[in-house]
Amino acid sequence: MGSAKRFLVVGSLLVAGQSAVMAADYPQSPPPAYYPPPPPVYQPAPPPIVYQSPPIYTPPPPPPVIAPPPPIIVQPAASDSYSGWYLRGDIGLSSQSFSDFGHTQTANFGTFTWPASWTIQQKDLKDTMTFGIGVGYQFNSWLRFDVTGEYRQSTKGKAVGSYTEFCPGGTCFDEYDFDHQASVVLANVYLDLGTWWCFTPFVGVGLGAAYHTFDSMTDLGLVGNQSPGFGYSSGSSHDWTFAYAIHAGVSYDVTRNFKVELAYRYLNLGSPDTGIINCSNSGCGGATGGPQAFYTLNDLTANEFRFGVRWLFDCCDVAPPPPPPVYQPVFQTPPLMRRG
Repeated sequence: MGSAKRFLVVGSLLVAGQSAVMAADYPQSPPPAYYPPPPPVYQPAPPPIVYQSPPIYTPPPPPPVIAPPPPIIVQPAASDSYSGWYLRGDIGLSSQSFSDFGHTQTANFGTFTWPASWTIQQKDLKDTMTFGIGVGYQFNSWLRFDVTGEYRQSTKGKAVGSYTEFCPGGTCFDEYDFDHQASVVLANVYLDLGTWWCFTPFVGVGLGAAYHTFDSMTDLGLVGNQSPGFGYSSGSSHDWTFAYAIHAGVSYDVTRNFKVELAYRYLNLGSPDTGIINCSNSGCGGATGGPQAFYTLNDLTANEFRFGVRWLFDCCDVAPPPPPPVYQPVFQTPPLMRRG
């Protein structure tokens, strides 16, 4: 065992010596070339770090609130809303005229013949005011009927006639003066032509009767500058005539049951007769005197502008529709947002 160790040591020394001898036999390599290190490159310092605060959170706007559409309200039928009884009142301005002043002799036919040249030269009847009331029924939104009565104020009337027979001055005149008053009763039917912005145009017709009263009837005979005759009626006289009317106008709905109207009316009051005029001096009356006669206002007509009101009793019996529901707006709170 000891000899083996000695053998290993001797062998190692021999190998080491041989390696040194072999190294001495090789040529030596030159030293490495010196290269200076590159100059340092300046790097700029990084910018300072700026602290930025986090953005401020702005909540989004609330979503739009869409209201449901209003309910559809069905209005009651027009026939239910407009039928019913009503009262009316009217006031008007009437322009009156008559076409002729006819005469009818009533006495002394054997002693007096009416002059053949008799001519009415002038005739006039003053304007008057009218006041009326009535009651009617509205059947539906386009048809109504009423009965009216009116009082027409008394006005002055005049007529002048001329003749040439048995007249020493060539032409003689008779001047008639009288007061005329009338009351009229009419049954009327109207067509309402539709309503726009509360205005309702209408047309209508009426049939009825007129009651006439004549007062202060006189006849003044004029021959030149003299007055040879004077006649007068014994008192008031009255006469009934047929009357008819044509209406056109427009009404305005102040409320559902109160209406005002402005209208034009053409009124024909017939041909009323006056009372008999008697003579009162020596030239008239008796067996040899002048005639007695009454006179006729032929075709007495009036053109009128009228203002009226109507009050409907039963127009509003239909229950009004319920009011539409009221929707409260709904606001939704946006959700909370966290930072980071």
